[in-house]
Amino acid sequence: MDARVQDEPDSGYLRLEQQVAWYDRKSGEAQRWYKRTRLTQVIVTAFIPVLAFLRYPELTAALAAGVLVLETVQHVNQWQQNWITYRSTCEALRHEKYTYMGGVGSYGGASAAQALKILVERVESLISTENAKWVGRLQDEAKAEEETARKAAAAAARTPRARPKSRRGRARPSAR
Repeated sequence: MDARVQDEPDSGYLRLEQQVAWYDRKSGEAQRWYKRTRLTQVIVTAFIPVLAFLRYPELTAALAAGVLVLETVQHVNQWQQNWITYRSTCEALRHEKYTYMGGVGSYGGASAAQALKILVERVESLISTENAKWVGRLQDEAKAEEETARKAAAAAARTPRARPKSRRGRARPSAR
């Protein structure tokens, strides 16, 4: 083990504090972005039928495109999912912190050095698990997008092509 790490007092606890602060901050940011985009989508979507009724087709189309863009940005950034995941991880880390500080649960009866070792193992396990879930979610999304593209290509290949029209404007009879 590196001497600097051994000599650093409470290095596991310091990492815990840093991770709690990071997950708390990122959860809050993701929540704010998710709620902003969602509220904007709802407000803009509410105006679309009104503008269509008042016969403003260009503005109606522009707002509908704006809603599509907002939905795409939300999908790409995964703010709702990140908000929930980061908040969950933050609270699990806080739980670990208070359990460690109280000397209860896994920490009950352990020496200070042993309790710190348990803390480091459990904190790193929580962080590693959250990261693995995040990577898995990205891989699942990529597979779903590939499957959607594959199905769209297969559907396009099955769609009958329009027969070319004759000079008189009627479809030519198919050659059999």
